[in-house]
Amino acid sequence: MSTIDDEESPPQEQPTEAVIVPMDKLAKVYRKMQQRVQELTQEFESQIEDIKRQQDLVKIALKDQMLALGVSSVRTDQGTVVLSTKTRYNTQDWDSFKEFVKEHDALDLLEKRIAQTNMATFLEDNPSLVPAGLNSITEYAVSVRKPTK
Repeated sequence: MSTIDDEESPPQEQPTEAVIVPMDKLAKVYRKMQQRVQELTQEFESQIEDIKRQQDLVKIALKDQMLALGVSSVRTDQGTVVLSTKTRYNTQDWDSFKEFVKEHDALDLLEKRIAQTNMATFLEDNPSLVPAGLNSITEYAVSVRKPTK
């Protein structure tokens, strides 16, 4: 297993006195760790993509055999294979769809989710208009970027 150089590792907690590590060193260590995470993520994502492509081919073979046999499930020693249908809906005309929802009072056709950027913009533009029950959570985030050259 590969590790980050000991020289660049963040300090271990000292039980008796606090150690102040220079911010540039902490940023360097952080970026090195971030780079390693990216490398490992790319490596594993590539392997996962390959396996998923192979799984898709197996699914197609299973589906083709089940359709040819005219069955919707098959019990095997390795597990039961089930063939089902899934229908997904989308629209290419959101304006018309929104009007349809309003006209038929069919808000349940939409998912319950707040558009984060739109809500932030609305609140900035209308600070005195806050929907009842609206909650917000603001957290600090730390990011470390490459130095500019």
